[in-house]
Amino acid sequence: MSEQKLTILAVGGHVGDMELTAGGVLASHSLKGDRIVTLALTAGERGVPAGRDMADYRKQKVQEAETFASMLGGEAIVFDNPDGELPDSHEMRVQVADVIRQVRPNILITHHSRSMHKDHMTTHRIVNDARFFAGLPSFERELPAFFASKLYYAENWEDAVDYRPYVYIDFSQEAYDLWIDALSKHWFVTGSKSFPYMEYYKHLARVRGIEARKQYAETFMIPQETLRELRSGL
Repeated sequence: MSEQKLTILAVGGHVGDMELTAGGVLASHSLKGDRIVTLALTAGERGVPAGRDMADYRKQKVQEAETFASMLGGEAIVFDNPDGELPDSHEMRVQVADVIRQVRPNILITHHSRSMHKDHMTTHRIVNDARFFAGLPSFERELPAFFASKLYYAENWEDAVDYRPYVYIDFSQEAYDLWIDALSKHWFVTGSKSFPYMEYYKHLARVRGIEARKQYAETFMIPQETLRELRSGL
């Protein structure tokens, strides 16, 4: 019997968030034939290079999201919210719930709850509530209810407050190479002067791999209410 293929939906506050923090694992799953979908609640256009038009840069960011996803054989969705002004609203929760019902992911990945960036914290709250709404049959929308059974919070240098690595997911050199190749299509990863994104996340993947006694790994937290083990003995 063939192994059931998974669908993974990674939801970030901006284009690039999930590609950086969970991209190695997403690449690994794509090589296994799993379906990868990224959703960015804003494009992240306020990181516009000096002298560039922000509207044009937003178009570039959307294209970068689509390029990354396509290199993993997946799909990218980018909402039309202004960077830095993501609404913490019921309407936004409904929109994300609709995407969850459309994509029907086995696995959801998003931001940890504590962050230096307001859009990241807002995204965390939106995704947690949207997961609830999407799985509620009495919450009537165009598409039928669907509950994403697993939820993970990715490791992000901006979301470091109270973050504690819990789940280590290792991946191969082939997945690493695919991830870095796709990641290099994002201008801010390779061209930003504010933070050495590529260097940081490449080294982090190696450090987490060493901790896991593997070559490369990325770490995740899970909702506190699921931090339990059921055993019949010691």
